Amino acid sequence: MLSASGLVLLMTPGLSFFYGGMVNSRSIISTMLQSFVALGIVSLLWYVVGFSLAFGDDVGGIIGNPATFLFFDKVGLAAHNRMGTALPFVLFASFQLKFAIITPALITGSFAERVRFWGYVIFVCLFSLLIYCPLAHMTWHPDGLLFKMGVLDFAGGTVVHISAGFAALAGAIFLGRRQSHLTQKTHTAVNVPYVVLGTGLLWFGWFGFNAGSALESNSLAVLAFINTNLASASAMLAWMLFDLVRGKKASAVGACVAAVVGLVAITPAAGFVSFGSSLFIGVVAAIVCNLAVHWKTKSDLDDTLDVFPCHGVGGIVGMLLTAVFAKQGGLITGQTTLFFHHLLALLLVSAFTFFGSLLLYHFVALFTPLRVTAEEEAMGLDISQHEESVFLQGKNFVR
Repeated sequence: MLSASGLVLLMTPGLSFFYGGMVNSRSIISTMLQSFVALGIVSLLWYVVGFSLAFGDDVGGIIGNPATFLFFDKVGLAAHNRMGTALPFVLFASFQLKFAIITPALITGSFAERVRFWGYVIFVCLFSLLIYCPLAHMTWHPDGLLFKMGVLDFAGGTVVHISAGFAALAGAIFLGRRQSHLTQKTHTAVNVPYVVLGTGLLWFGWFGFNAGSALESNSLAVLAFINTNLASASAMLAWMLFDLVRGKKASAVGACVAAVVGLVAITPAAGFVSFGSSLFIGVVAAIVCNLAVHWKTKSDLDDTLDVFPCHGVGGIVGMLLTAVFAKQGGLITGQTTLFFHHLLALLLVSAFTFFGSLLLYHFVALFTPLRVTAEEEAMGLDISQHEESVFLQGKNFVR
């Protein structure tokens, strides 16, 4: 579990490369820092009160009692009698922290190239405590509302990806369109090797994300490990073949995005489905998300790095197909209860995350602007927000 926790931690720097390679050359540092800084912010919040809100004594099936594990009180080397019973409780808390870190980092791709740094930092704090922690409690705490409904989320399809996807959708709507989007300039990745590197780190780290969620080194962890790789591989190939059928060339960025889509979709199902089902989930997710990205490019929605079409829609596909292919209770077993519970949970989580996040964006804007000015946007966020640039000549910035 120590190794799994380290692998999941690696995913956030991997995400920073993945996102950083896709934005314009004037906002690479800013975009990467938005992911990276979540390591610091969420780690401290989790220690103070976040873990308690997510896994503390149940309050109405919605959230944990903030006093239960305040400042990691009673979070020590002994195992808990209900959660992570096979490992030190502090290791369970540390593992869960890594999920809390990457979730707000995922959101940043939707409003890349136009968000103020400190406004974003405030949003991360509020989102982590008021959106992520309740979702984690409802889904993974033994007394949580969705857990008691029987909703299956092995490693975060609902808690991480659907929540990040709908928060990203709300953010893209709230912050509005970039000038380049308004003038219909084509968005192209500025550093494809960064994207490939980020994808490799994410794929590698995802083995800890999914297999580690078994919370033991056992056959369940092995099942999740193999399913993770199969879904990502099938999604990558399906995306490229689907592009070929549509008259497009296979691209490195497309292959990387597809691999991540497969990882997203298998996350809720990794420990519940067979190898063949994981291959099917990857293929379906790739095609559906490919179409969602195509639809987005034809709309007025400026989700810069396709967070909602990939993580939001990919998470939805994975959540619903988990209820179809789960070995116990799935539609393939002739039972319908699990599927309808997943539909209900999808509606609840989507509405809670979208409208809750939208409310948080408005709240933050009362204290500090979230959107950079037109001049700062044209200058690029690296210089306007951080006075740094990937291109330097002497003491002068080269733009």
